[in-house]
Amino acid sequence: MQLTLWTYEGPPHVGAMRVATAMEGVHYVLHAPQGDTYADLLFTMIERLPKRPPVTYTTFQARDLGGDTAELFKTAARDAYARYQPKAMLVGASCTAELIQDDPDGLAKALALPVPVVALELPSYQRKEHWGASETFYQLVRAMLADAPRTAYTGRAAAARPRCNLLGATALGFRHRDDVRELRTLLGQLGVDIHVVAPLGATPDDLKRLPEADFNVLMYPETGGLAASWLTRQFGMPATRTIPIGAKATREFVAEVAALAGLDADAALAAADSRSPWYARSVDSTYLTDKRVFVFGDATHAIAAARVASEEFGFQVVGLGSYAREFARELREAAKRYGVEPLITDDYLEVEAKVAELQPELVLGTQMERHIAKRLGIPCAVISAPVHVQDFPARYSPQMGFEGANVLFDTWVHPLMMGLEEHLIGMFRGDFEFHEDAAPSHLGHGQPAPRPAAVAADEAAAVEQRVVAQTAATAAAVAEVQATGGAEGATPAAIWVAAWAQDAEKELAKIPFFVRGKARRNTERYAQERGIAPITLETLYDAKAHFGR
Repeated sequence: MQLTLWTYEGPPHVGAMRVATAMEGVHYVLHAPQGDTYADLLFTMIERLPKRPPVTYTTFQARDLGGDTAELFKTAARDAYARYQPKAMLVGASCTAELIQDDPDGLAKALALPVPVVALELPSYQRKEHWGASETFYQLVRAMLADAPRTAYTGRAAAARPRCNLLGATALGFRHRDDVRELRTLLGQLGVDIHVVAPLGATPDDLKRLPEADFNVLMYPETGGLAASWLTRQFGMPATRTIPIGAKATREFVAEVAALAGLDADAALAAADSRSPWYARSVDSTYLTDKRVFVFGDATHAIAAARVASEEFGFQVVGLGSYAREFARELREAAKRYGVEPLITDDYLEVEAKVAELQPELVLGTQMERHIAKRLGIPCAVISAPVHVQDFPARYSPQMGFEGANVLFDTWVHPLMMGLEEHLIGMFRGDFEFHEDAAPSHLGHGQPAPRPAAVAADEAAAVEQRVVAQTAATAAAVAEVQATGGAEGATPAAIWVAAWAQDAEKELAKIPFFVRGKARRNTERYAQERGIAPITLETLYDAKAHFGR
């Protein structure tokens, strides 16, 4: 197991916690040392759940290793059942507890608890969080349906409305609750009832009712794919393959569901309220068309995001990757469509190096890519877990369905549109509201208090001194090269030193701070390539025109 400053996924027992926390009436007894209780923070701090996860830790310490740690587990399991009275229990070991080789399954069976006990074999040193969630949900479904007759689906009654299950949504998932709500509405408009949502909000008894539905809607293959495949094999239940992220994919999803349910999709498609296609066509192409975008996240969101970016927004996908190694094949197939080499890694430093190499104009990624983009001065929108607290908004903000397509447009385009002020500055230069010392318009039309003349003079003198010093440094560099006999092979760019004239520096300060750094870098690169020193106001405008083509 790789230990780094940041990780995209936690160990598999964190995935098991995501399933247990999502469900009702399930309790997880985890054989783990005291330090592993940090996982509670993921749910109570990041997702802001009003209660701690339904997990009991044995919290053994170093001094316990010389005694009977098995008895600690039995005591914890017995007390957890007595206190919480769950309808089903999960038992397992964390990565540290694996090393002492206690047997949670055998120990739990010895207790003869009056509820189903599902033992989890989660190899912490080979697998990670999403796999752990998928395996846990799969084992729960199998355990709850162990006594169910395994007959093929024969169809519903003629008068009955079609029913489906929504599979894959968990706690700590990226906008999972909102996605479930959006699909409820969308499928209801189509004429399909939701039978069971699992694991999110489901009870163990709900899992027993899964085969009563006509088909399954697989929302997130990373967490629900294994259970959906098993239900298909055992009960003949078909499952959807299209992930409804983006307007195009949502239309395809509606058509797929309509085919499975034997319904007409036209009415639902006609009622679709998605403004993103029109917005993408109507917005100024300067901010959308051929913008170079780098996409990274879990497999579900990364693959879907790349398609939306390319086919709906007019972006150019220059990089696509995921930390979900189990979906490497799907990533490679998707990357072929954009002519890029897929990046499949869980090393955020490798991702950072790739972003720095490609120099995209927009990054769509996780919380790690947001930090990477911030350091590199590149706009970024978060599309996938892992995420920060701020990515669990109070508002309704789905990623799936037609409303999800609207959310994607607003979220992704916003970082690019922030540069619109640069255009406005050029248009309204000299206007009383837009000059450097103007008061914010929302505070009224009053003029700000003028700066003391002495302060303004000191600032101007400081700028002038800096320009003189920079110009002198350039001259000194040229003289040194000439004195050493290297002038023949030297170019202006090789000995160039950045120097800004006072008027250019003042004009640069008018550009909004969030794009000022890029404007400075582009102008200096333009000047360096042409051996221009110092950088004047004319140079600044010439550079702007050059990079604006």
